[in-house]
Amino acid sequence: MSTHLTHVPAPAGLAPSPQYSHVVWGTGRFVAVSGQIALDAEGAVVGAGDADAQARQVFANLGRCLAAAGADFGDVVKLTYFVTDMAHLPAVRAARDAAFGALPLPASSAVQVGALVRPELVLEIEAFALIPADRPTV
Repeated sequence: MSTHLTHVPAPAGLAPSPQYSHVVWGTGRFVAVSGQIALDAEGAVVGAGDADAQARQVFANLGRCLAAAGADFGDVVKLTYFVTDMAHLPAVRAARDAAFGALPLPASSAVQVGALVRPELVLEIEAFALIPADRPTV
């Protein structure tokens, strides 16, 4: 678990949520990861129209992007989910839970959108992370 981050699952006056932390703060180097979609290394869509397959691919892509910055899922402070149908959220949460394991969950937002960059895509996820200032860069 990252010690440079503080997670507040339920500030006074707010109901706790098992799906996210209401507030996350910390110190370190800021990392912004562009919205990731379900493309493989060759640029082909993985799981056209399949929320489960796409969510797994997107979290794999997020993990690769974080690693490129010297970060991992334990450093993530915020996720934003863009889905074409809110019914896809259980698949997104299952893939997120697999990626995060027992780590505290970051703050998050979910937005239903009319379309994504390609019609066969059903979700996109962006991430913000904080890396401890004393962690070596890659």
